[in-house]
Amino acid sequence: VHLVESGGALVQAGGSLRLSCSVTGNSVEHYAIGWFRQAPGKEREWVSCISAKTAIPYRTEYKDSVKGRFTISRDNAKNTVYLQMNNLKPEGTGVYSCTGGPRPANELCILGGGYWGQGTQVTVSS
Repeated sequence: VHLVESGGALVQAGGSLRLSCSVTGNSVEHYAIGWFRQAPGKEREWVSCISAKTAIPYRTEYKDSVKGRFTISRDNAKNTVYLQMNNLKPEGTGVYSCTGGPRPANELCILGGGYWGQGTQVTVSS
């Protein structure tokens, strides 16, 4: 399984970005996908996760600090997961990585998946 992120950029506070995570490999329809970020000098933390295409129930998870501003979605035809980020804040600066694994979305947010992308840089200026 291979994950590739894109969409990171420099943006002013209050602006928007959409990150993409392209997922390729066998049985990826059974994989939950999550977004994590790592700010400079800090540990990596989860941001949002989405269930596998085949999951029942199908659910999304959001860190409290991004609820109402970020939206995660997946286009199963393109095997791509998006993270729409609105009203960005300077504390949102960091490297955003996606991860995938055959587990429930809520577990993926806690444990991460077995596969990770290389990350994409998001910088929010004040």
